[in-house]
Amino acid sequence: MKRSDLSAEAPSLAAGMAAADHSPAGQLLQTRHRAALVASWDIAPGSTVLELGCGQGDTTAVLAEAVGPGGRVVAVDPADPSYGSPVTLGESADRLVAGPLGSRIDFRFRTDVLDPSVDFPDGAFDHVVLAHCSWYFASLGRLRDTLTRVRPWARQLWFTEWDLTPTSGDQTAHLLAVLIQGQIEAAGSPGVGNVRTPFSREELLRLLPGTGWRAEGGGPVDTGALQDGDWEVAACLDLVGSPERMASLPEPVRRLVLSQADVLRAVAVERGNRPLAGYTVAAR
Repeated sequence: MKRSDLSAEAPSLAAGMAAADHSPAGQLLQTRHRAALVASWDIAPGSTVLELGCGQGDTTAVLAEAVGPGGRVVAVDPADPSYGSPVTLGESADRLVAGPLGSRIDFRFRTDVLDPSVDFPDGAFDHVVLAHCSWYFASLGRLRDTLTRVRPWARQLWFTEWDLTPTSGDQTAHLLAVLIQGQIEAAGSPGVGNVRTPFSREELLRLLPGTGWRAEGGGPVDTGALQDGDWEVAACLDLVGSPERMASLPEPVRRLVLSQADVLRAVAVERGNRPLAGYTVAAR
């Protein structure tokens, strides 16, 4: 079966997303990014894929295009389908399922693979994918346990996340926004934002061997066209401006966070904060 040209299909895939009704240009940027990611992975037509942390299905749609009509994508997320704005996870999934890719996708929200009731046969999937979702985990321990749990179910892991190591000074705002959010979470003030447990690529590579996976490759991922730098700066400043979240922090942590927020305001620009780069790790 012929492989799909994912880059060429990106505009039609983006147009099929519910979020495109609100921001067609932004959705196209996100879909092009996912198309480049999946194109760099060895996912052949007819493959079965388990996607963890599918969210609104940005990567799910591209994976469904890649596996073709003979393939299948099981997309799971612990969140409730009512989560998300201006489009909820459920609304986005419903749009995808009603479209031409729907027969290839099985969305499962409110699903945590650490729940003993969630199980698949050994070797049920050719691939397991985590794309820009690992910082949502409440702790590194839960990520470790999740990677361990899915190990028997698939032969190949594709893992993509933001890289904490900046390559240029204009990524400082995104880095600070991420680290501040991580400190607030680590100090015992949990939330539901995009950033809960930020960690480095090196930390992932230290964690993998204990989960049964062996890293076999990977590399940098170009994220220059994405708007996540702006989004995380705004999310961080909103968080620091929340009296309830800040009041729950120990006094020394609160003072540290407030000082770092001052620096963030000084270095951030109103629009166009360059995002951190990304990275991919392949493992078996």
